[in-house]
Amino acid sequence: MQQAAYTKIESGDPPFRFRFVRNARARRYILRVVPGGIARVTIPRGGTLDQAQQFLQRNREWLLKQLAKATDSWTHGSRILIRGNPVVLVVDGDFVTAGEWRIPLGGRSVRSTVESHLYALAAPELTKKTYEFAEQFGLAVRQVSVRNQRTRWGSCSSRGRISLNWRLMQTPEFVSDYIIVHELMHLREMNHSPRFWREVASAYPAYREAERWLRRHAGLLR
Repeated sequence: MQQAAYTKIESGDPPFRFRFVRNARARRYILRVVPGGIARVTIPRGGTLDQAQQFLQRNREWLLKQLAKATDSWTHGSRILIRGNPVVLVVDGDFVTAGEWRIPLGGRSVRSTVESHLYALAAPELTKKTYEFAEQFGLAVRQVSVRNQRTRWGSCSSRGRISLNWRLMQTPEFVSDYIIVHELMHLREMNHSPRFWREVASAYPAYREAERWLRRHAGLLR
């Protein structure tokens, strides 16, 4: 027999809703993503709320990946990240509102519309920042390009060409700044040796925090 459920909102990054449901027929704790982007935790007979919360935390990484898949098709009410902040998309007729922007759909899908808008913002913003950081560190950059990459946040060639992922517009500023500095430091060390990481730590002391954020949100690269 299933008992009444209740829902909470996680204060994590990004936050998400989760619902605990007691089910006397269940033999183990079960975690699923249900419509609406809600994580549902089934508590078996004899189980406790504390144990259910621990089970949820142990499976947090898996859960975030499943939530990312569940929201792959952006629609009205979808939650996405913009500059690291959770934003709820609002579709109103032929427009979608994403944070401070109200963007015409023009017959396109919600996702392609919002992504195109963020891409258009990313190109000049990330390029400008890259050249500013390069000047700050006395490095010569030959070219900066902003692309739609599925497996990496950025790259650097030995010829001074920097490539950045437009999805950095979905990350907090301290993270996008870190990626730019990271790639620039490859102009000093074209590897990931201890010497390279010393260069990174000297140029951007908060790099470990940025790396942790990127690991938690790897699902953005999809």
